[in-house]
This record gives sequence, C-alpha cells and structure tokens, in this order.
Amino acid sequence: MSEWLPDFESLRLLTLLGGLGSLGQAAERMGISQPAASKRLRALERQLRLPLARRGARGTVLTTEGKALCQWSERVLAEVDELLAGAAALRDGRGGELRLAASMTFAEHYLPVWIAALREKWPETRCSLRITNSEQVCRLVEQEAVQLGFVETPIVPKTLGSRIVARDRLVVAVAVDHPWARRRRPLRLDELAGTALVVRERGSGTRETLEQLFVRARLHAVEPVMVLETNAAVRSAVSAGVGAAVLSATTIQDELLLGRLVEVPVTDVDLTRSLRAVWRRDARPALAGVELLRIAGRLTDRGVRAAQSSSGGAKRASAATEGTT
Repeated sequence: MSEWLPDFESLRLLTLLGGLGSLGQAAERMGISQPAASKRLRALERQLRLPLARRGARGTVLTTEGKALCQWSERVLAEVDELLAGAAALRDGRGGELRLAASMTFAEHYLPVWIAALREKWPETRCSLRITNSEQVCRLVEQEAVQLGFVETPIVPKTLGSRIVARDRLVVAVAVDHPWARRRRPLRLDELAGTALVVRERGSGTRETLEQLFVRARLHAVEPVMVLETNAAVRSAVSAGVGAAVLSATTIQDELLLGRLVEVPVTDVDLTRSLRAVWRRDARPALAGVELLRIAGRLTDRGVRAAQSSSGGAKRASAATEGTT
C-alpha cells in the first residue's frame, strides 16, 4: 500500500477543472487564487508522477491521464460526501418528510423510480417534490425551502455541496423533414451557434450547458427562434418544424427510436454532462436523503449497464430502418 495518499482538496480541484474547463474558475469555486491552484495541481502531478493537465494559450485542459484520474476522483469524493452526509444524518435521525426540488429531466425520468425504491425500503418516509428549472432548484436549496435538489446545470453556487448522481448526453434533434435530417457530414459547433434554435428558458440546465459550450469555444450564439418552459413544449415545437433544439437524449429517447425525431451528430465537442444532487454545505441531507442518493447511484449504474448492452441492438434496428427508406 502506498505511503502517500492525495488530499481531498487536490482531487476536488482536479474534478472542478475537468467539469469547468478552466483553472481560474476551478480556483474561484474553491476560494483560492489561481497561482495557488496551479501550485496544488503541480504538486499532485509530482506525487502521482503523471501529467494531469496541459497549459497553453487557451487555458488549462486535462490530459488523457488527467481525465481518467478525474473520473476516479469523482467516485472517491462522492463516497467521502456520502460518509459525511451519513454521519450528519445519524445525528439528526431519519425524519418523516424529505423535501425535494428537481429540474424537469430529473422529475420526469429519474426521481419517480428513485422515490419508489426509497418508499419501498422506508414506507414511513414522506416525499414532496417541487419541479422547476435548475437555477430555481439551487435557490430553493439555498433558502432551505427543500433539503435536497437535483440539477442539470454545470456550475452550482459555492454555498452548495454536490455530487454526481447520473450522466446524460445532449443531442441536436430535428424533425424528420428538416434539412439537417439528411446531412451526410456531422454538424460543427459554430454552425449550431449560428442557428436560431428552439430553447428552454434562462435558468434551465440544458440551456446553461449549451451556452457554456459556446463560451468555451469562444462562439457567439444567435438569438433563439423560440423560448419555451418545458421539455415537452420544446419536443412539440421541434416535431412541428419550428427549428432544431438541443435536448437531453433521455427526454427524447422514445421519439428517436420511433423515428419521430432525428438526431444530428455534432463533431469536435463532447455533449456528455453530469447531473448532480445539491444540498447546503452547512446542512447535510437527512438520513432519508442519504438513502435516496445511495439508491440513485445504484439504479443509475444499473441503467447505464443496460443501456450499453442494448445500444448495439438499437443501432442495428436504426440501420435496418434506414435501409428501407
């Protein structure tokens, strides 16, 4: 066993750099200066004897080794957070009500299953759920109106603790008769930024993630063709031919499988994102909240494995459909 173990704050810096794509932003989130963050990162590289980041004119980006360490670090930090949350919960007791707030993607596709599993184990636990966009979820948690929130936004306020509970992929979706549906070449990110899209309202995690991608690529997005407040409304607008939209693959998987919408590949950009649970740093989740997070991790891992095993079949079915058109 190694005599040296990395400190948690260095691992947290690495995961923040991986998620934010900026050492300056990662340092700000940790409340330290950028030179101090650079020094901490260099020390971690020396200790691990691995190059974790490349520093260039456009900023600091993770190396292949850094990306792998970042994923492992996320798991380590999640376990530490769960340990601390569990200790706090044991002090506070289980409690009768768990107040939750969630973005629409969480509320529509994840939380019903997670809450059902929690109720099966602890039938005496009552759950209330407020559904709103990610920005409002963070505000509700900060105001202690709810104990636990679930958001899609890539950046959460400094006052909140967080952990990744799922991963999601954004896709560019169009109607079957849209010109992009017949493209032979993948879409470039600058083409996407230069197109008037159907988007969610400001404060939506999906919209914020997309805008962060444009900012990192130094692209200016044109004004949207339509702004809507629900995923269902965006799906309907895209189906009706109003325009293209960037949506969670989870929210439109049925439409894609049935051929009602078409996914347009995008080149040179990773559209995978992390979905997070958030809570006040000074008020760890109650025991029921800790159990809900444990259930979320277990069921999400199972769902990922199932999706991976079925992806080959879905692709073959799609190819067969294309061959008949």
